[in-house]
Amino acid sequence: MTDSGYPSAHPAPPGCPAHTGAVRLGGLEYQQTPSQLYRALRREHGPLAPVLLDGDIPAWLVLGYSEVTYVTSHDELFARDSRRWNQWENIPPDWPLLPFVGYQPSVLFTEGEDHRRRAGVITEALEGVDQFELSHDCRLIADDLIARFAGSGRAELMEDFAHALPMRAVVQMCGMPTSGEDTRRLVDDLRISLDAGEGDDPVAAYGRVGERLRQLVKDKRAAPGPDVTSRMLTHPAGLTDEEIVQDLISVIAAAQQPTANWICNTLRLLLTDERFAVNVSGGRLSVGEALNEVLWLDTPTQNFIGRWAVRDVQLGGRQIRAGDCLVLGLAAANTDPQIWPEGHVGAENAAHLSFSNGEHRCPYPAPLLADVMARTAVETLLERLPDLVLAADPAELSWRPSIWMRGLSALPVRFTPVMQ
Repeated sequence: MTDSGYPSAHPAPPGCPAHTGAVRLGGLEYQQTPSQLYRALRREHGPLAPVLLDGDIPAWLVLGYSEVTYVTSHDELFARDSRRWNQWENIPPDWPLLPFVGYQPSVLFTEGEDHRRRAGVITEALEGVDQFELSHDCRLIADDLIARFAGSGRAELMEDFAHALPMRAVVQMCGMPTSGEDTRRLVDDLRISLDAGEGDDPVAAYGRVGERLRQLVKDKRAAPGPDVTSRMLTHPAGLTDEEIVQDLISVIAAAQQPTANWICNTLRLLLTDERFAVNVSGGRLSVGEALNEVLWLDTPTQNFIGRWAVRDVQLGGRQIRAGDCLVLGLAAANTDPQIWPEGHVGAENAAHLSFSNGEHRCPYPAPLLADVMARTAVETLLERLPDLVLAADPAELSWRPSIWMRGLSALPVRFTPVMQ
């Protein structure tokens, strides 16, 4: 460790002189305050920092707003097909990040016209979701979840509310039952795939998610309904069942855990920041402001892996080799002092990169649907429990140890019991 409390730099991997002084991104003690890490990396390395992933695999962390925007806008230089990676010979079959980077025939790894075709199917399937109906459904789900703990006067909102609401909303949108052992296991496996804890096997969990969704696609092909899965199956683009399975994994994973963290991070802000505490009860304008501020300062997807250089290229004053992996530092970019030189983040606008940027950004209208879920969840909770307060010292709240997702381990609250 250095005197500043941050892990010291590590020697460059063999044959990788550019990664002299690289910082290891796995198992960091300072995952509770990643903004400090981003500032330290930016001071030492500028907008592009050499880092080491699990197993000391070299990569680049793109920290600058302009640089993230450039990478995501130039697919001809920084592409999504991970088979370009120049490190595959060093990746073991049980590598923890394999669910993120192992090539799958999903929309996430497609390029060019194939990507536009696949993304177009997702967009049109999501456009079939009525936002007013979704808001109504989310309110019913919220009411049901709140009723389970309203009489006790206490709750742990991450597990009891924020995690459960988008899960139920998303699986309902896709045509699955909102309860039952199969659904519970699916959500658990999605969490492990995205944010594995000690003792979890993310590769095996990802495989189980695929099997459950293959059964869903089979069921919907036999009996289609008014849901996202059925609209993908009947789309004139004619995707194969396996393409739909892989794209459903992307849709569900992108909607469930990030939205859950968005809800919980917003509730934390509303309950701990005096700017909102004065009029938090029923304060719809404050809820909207808090939701947007969280996307700037505590965005659920902190870092995204990634892009792979198509050829040798320079970026941020660094020489990037063909096949190098670039991790998109979405959270770091959102607080880049080059766009907020006085340290003030413009929470009143929506120019953040929390949904990424470019052709591979979160497809329209997915951000709008996530906003409906998050806004309805927060507003309904505050309306039902108007004297909600934090049941712990704010300094005692802990974040899950992940450099990829930003979410609390728990959010304990108390309130006047409400008898149903």
